Amino acid sequence: MSKILVTGGTGYIGSHTVVELHKAGYTPILVDNLSNSSIKILDQIEKIIGVKPEFYEFDLCDNEKVNDFIGKHPDIAGIIHFAASKAVGESVQNPLKYYHNNFFSLINLLEAYREKPINFVFSSSCTVYGEPDVLPVNEAAPVKKATSPYGNTKQIAEEILEETAKANSNYNVIALRYFNPVGAHESALIGELPNGVPANLLPFITQTAIGKREKITVFGNDYDTPDGSAIRDYIHVVDLAKAHVAAIKLLEKGNPNGNYDIFNVGTGNGYSVLEAIHAFEKASGQKLNYEFGPRREGDIIKVWGDVNKSTKELGWTAQLGIDEMMASAWEWEKYLHENPIQ
Repeated sequence: MSKILVTGGTGYIGSHTVVELHKAGYTPILVDNLSNSSIKILDQIEKIIGVKPEFYEFDLCDNEKVNDFIGKHPDIAGIIHFAASKAVGESVQNPLKYYHNNFFSLINLLEAYREKPINFVFSSSCTVYGEPDVLPVNEAAPVKKATSPYGNTKQIAEEILEETAKANSNYNVIALRYFNPVGAHESALIGELPNGVPANLLPFITQTAIGKREKITVFGNDYDTPDGSAIRDYIHVVDLAKAHVAAIKLLEKGNPNGNYDIFNVGTGNGYSVLEAIHAFEKASGQKLNYEFGPRREGDIIKVWGDVNKSTKELGWTAQLGIDEMMASAWEWEKYLHENPIQ
C-alpha cells in the first residue's frame, strides 16, 4: 500500500502511529532530527511490527535537505506531520525556538509539494480553543488568542494550511486537534520518553511511582473545578495513532468537506489532575506523593472535546478508557526501569 512520511516518527505519538500505519497495510517512512527522541525507538518498533522502518535523520527546518529527500522519494503518497517543539512552559520561556522550529518545518514540507498532489495530516491541538466558552468544545468553536507561543504556533499553522489548501488544490489536508495523549503501547515497548524533567503530567506520575522523582506538583488547586485542579480530556496514544490512520484513509477516498478539514480527537470526557492521580493509584496499586503548587503560566482551566464529528465523518472513536491509559503507562515505566532507552 501507500508510503506515508511520518515526521517526528521516533517521537511519542509518531512511533505509535508508525505501528498503526504498518498494521493497516501502509509503509511508513520516518524522518526525525532526534532532538526529543531516541534512535533506539526504531529497534523497539521493529520488535512490535517485525521490520525496522525506513528512517532518515535530519532537521526539517533545513530546506535543502527537505527538497533533496522529497526528490529521492517521489512515491510518498501522504504525510503525517508531528515534528515540532511541544512544551507549553518552555514555549513561554523561549518563544523564538517554537516559532522557528514549528513554522519552518511545516513551510518547507508544503513548498516541496507545491507542484504535486499530497495528502497531509497535521498534528494540531485543542490549545487553539484557549479557554472554551462552552464545554464540550466542538470544531465550530471560535479559535481564541493563544495562551502560549506553542498554542499560537498551532493556530497559525492551521491558518497556513487552510489558506494554502484554498490556493492550491494539490494540498489535501486534515488537521487533528487532539487533547491530552497518555498511555503506552500494550506491548510496553514504546511510550512517552521525555528528556529531562517531564513537561506532561503522566510521565511525572509514573516517574514518581517508580522512584525517579520525589513527588508530583499539582499546578493549581484553586481553579473553578469540582476539586480545584485543572481538567483535561486524556486520550490513549494508541487511539490517537489510529485517528491519524483514519485521517489518511479519508483523504485517500476523498473528503466530501473539501481539501481542508479539522477534527477533534479526544474521548469526550474530562478528568481533573487529581482524578488522574487517583486513577493511576487504582490501576497501579502505587500510592503517590503529591503536593500543590502555584498555577502554571499558559495553562487553561478546563477543556474536553465534543467528538461527534470524528465519529460520524472520520469514522473513528476512542476505545480505551482511563484505566487502560494508566495501566499501560505504568507497564511502560516499569519496562524502562529494567531496559533504559536513553
